[in-house]
This record gives sequence, C-alpha cells and structure tokens, in this order.
Amino acid sequence: MAIAKKRDPLHTEILLESGTNELEIMEFTIAGGSFGINVAKVTEIMQYQTVKPMPNSHPSVEGVFMPRDVILTVIDLAHYMGLPAAEDNSRDMFIITSFNKMNVAFHVHAVAEIHRISWNDIEKPDSTIYGGEEGLATGIAKVAGNKLITIVDFEKIVVDISPQVGIQMSEITELGHRERSAKPVCLAEDSPLLKKMLLEALTTAGYTNIKAYNNGEEAWNHLEMIRDDIMASGEHLAEKIAVMITDIEMPKMDGHRLTKLIKDDRILRDVPVIIFSSLIDDAMRDKGHRLGASAQLSKPEIGNLVTTLDQFIL
Repeated sequence: MAIAKKRDPLHTEILLESGTNELEIMEFTIAGGSFGINVAKVTEIMQYQTVKPMPNSHPSVEGVFMPRDVILTVIDLAHYMGLPAAEDNSRDMFIITSFNKMNVAFHVHAVAEIHRISWNDIEKPDSTIYGGEEGLATGIAKVAGNKLITIVDFEKIVVDISPQVGIQMSEITELGHRERSAKPVCLAEDSPLLKKMLLEALTTAGYTNIKAYNNGEEAWNHLEMIRDDIMASGEHLAEKIAVMITDIEMPKMDGHRLTKLIKDDRILRDVPVIIFSSLIDDAMRDKGHRLGASAQLSKPEIGNLVTTLDQFIL
C-alpha cells in the first residue's frame, strides 16, 4: 500500500522557481545511518512487501513486484552497501524512483523526512575516504541541527548492477568517421566516473579541447575569467568557449543555477548550454527551457549528446 506520494512536480514550489540553487532531499535510513536522495527522483514511497526473486540476477537485486500493472526491479540497498538487514522489516520501505528513463524501487529500512537545502550546503566527499570513482557518495549534506546526510549516487548503483544502461561507447562508433574539432567545450559533472566516461566519449567523437569541472561553481568561476578576458582583449566569445555541457545535480552550484547565471550575463548569454542529466522529464524540461537552455538531453544517451553538440559547433 502506498503511504506517501511525491507532489506533482509541475506544482511543486521548488521546481517552479528558476535557478535558486536549492533542492529537496528525502532522508532515509539503512542500518541506523542517514542517507539522502533528491526528491526530483522520487515518484512514490511504498511499504515493504515480499517480491518475486529473479534467477541469475545481481546479488543485490531482491526481485520484482508489480504495483499498478508496472513491473519494478527492487534493489536491496543494505545488501549493496554491505550493511546488515533490519532485524524487523515491518517498517522497511520501498522508494520508487524515476531517472535515466528508468523506474526502479530501492529497499530501505525507514524514510525519515524531507529537507529543503541549498546545493551550496552540500560538500563533495573526500575521494580518498569515499572511494573516488568507486564511491557511492555524491555529496554530504548538512541539514538543520548540524545533522549530516550522505547523498547516494543512485545512477552509479544501477549502472554497476546493469552496465548496459550506462554510457555505451558503441554509440560513438556507430557515428562513423568524424573530423577533429579543437573548439573549446566546457563540461560540468560531479561524478568522477561519469566525467571520465564523458571525456573519453567526447574525445573519441573528435572533440579535443574540453575543460571539465566538478560542479557548477567551478565552471562559473572559469566562465567569469573568460568574460573578463574578452572584455579586456576584445576576443570573440566562441574562441574562448563554444558550448557549455552541464549536469543538473552538483554540489555547490547546480546546472540550473549555472544556466541562469550564463543567460543573465550580457557577455556570456550567447554560449549554448546543453543540460545532460538523469532528471530530464516534462517538468525539468519546462524549467530548463525557461532558464534558456539550448538543449536538454537525458543520460546516458551519449550518441545524442554528440550529435547535439555537433549542431552548435560544426
């Protein structure tokens, strides 16, 4: 039985605001630890129920169940994280998610509350402690009362369990022979693993001049320097930056805030902004359009990203 449901994103106050650099985090617990997920990924919360096991599946795939005529795969987060199961699973919950054009249920031990915070209040964890490319924490959020919540990289979990849903280099190969381009491209992506894969894919696709940043704040600092150089030297904007590619979810500054800053700047506003995110749906597409995004693409469609990038550069 569903005990709570996410508000319609089109009528959620936070999604109607443009470039505020804020988000809502749903706090949940596993083995007594506090973790978080962006509410924008959540469609529903359901009480735990027995699921149908699937033979030869990943050890962390608990099975499948079918609420409302939709089959959902259930991932046991405690098992995946190497944490103990709940002694009493009567309070366990399913968090039903939608991202990367997929619907997946995550089995957790309890759902606590929703916190509205700024991306500036989320710190990137130290890679030496949280595993770098192999780590599961995309950020550490500080909420009311100095409580720390670990933001989990759900996309990485799904790709680790089912690699075929991640970025596929075969999509680049299928594009055939390509000319090389040294036009300057900027990339803002907080996931070390995904950033590495994107750089490899774009380089293979012929783009040889890519500057990558860990979040929107770092990318904006670079763009401000470009703006200052242009004002001092009179160089053409396209010689400094041809396209900005940005994720949405990033510590310190998200992609929507970055897009707003670019489009509100009289020097930088002509830079095409491609939003490349797992969160692209009708609501997010509407918000990105109002902020001035030139294109909005859903991860992990790397072939689509390359062909879209071509339109702005070639």
